[in-house]
Amino acid sequence: MKNIEIDEELYQYIATNTQFIGESASAILRRLLNLGVEAKLEPVTVNESPDVVAVNTLIESETEASAAQAETTELEESKSKAVANLVSQCNETVFNFINKEELAMQRGAVGRFLLILAALYRAHPEQFGVVTEISGRDRLYFANSENKLAESGSSTKPRQIPESPFWVITNSNTTRKKMMLTKASISLGYSDEDVEKIRELL
Repeated sequence: MKNIEIDEELYQYIATNTQFIGESASAILRRLLNLGVEAKLEPVTVNESPDVVAVNTLIESETEASAAQAETTELEESKSKAVANLVSQCNETVFNFINKEELAMQRGAVGRFLLILAALYRAHPEQFGVVTEISGRDRLYFANSENKLAESGSSTKPRQIPESPFWVITNSNTTRKKMMLTKASISLGYSDEDVEKIRELL
C-alpha cells in the first residue's frame, strides 16, 4: 500500500471533483490530469485526520500472491498430515501381528505361510497390493482373485490369505514359499535383517 500526504486545500479540491459516490481519489486525479482509465486500483481509504488521504494501491499481483501463499500453506498442512499418517503406518510391522504360539500349532508349512502373509497384510493393508507384482517365470504367485491364479498355471492350489482380499498359490515347496515371503517383505520395505527373521518364521 502506498500513502501520500496532501494538505487540506488539495483534499477539498479532490473531494469537490468527485463525480459519483465511491469514486477513488486515484480515479479523480487521473481524470483531472487526463491520465486515462484507472488501472487495477482499489478505492481510496481516508484516515481519520482530514489533512491526510491514504490511497490504497493494492495491485492484483499482491492479492494473487496472498492467495498463492494461503494455498501453499494449506498444501503444506495436508502434506504434514499425510506424512504423520505414513509414519504411523510405518511404526506397524509384521512382528506386531505375529502370534508365535499360533504359528507353532500349525501342522504344515502352508498354514504357517498363510499366517505370516496374513500378518504382513494386517501390518500394511494399504501397501500390500504390491505383492501382486511378484511372479515366477510362468505363473503368478499373488492375485486379487482365485481365478486369476488358477488361470496362470495348473495345480496352483490357490488359497485366500486370511482376513484379506488377496490370494496366493500354495503348491510350491518350502524353499519357494520362503522366496515368496522374502520378495513380499522386501516389496513392503523391510530391512535385510527383518526379511531374514520373517523367512525363519516359516
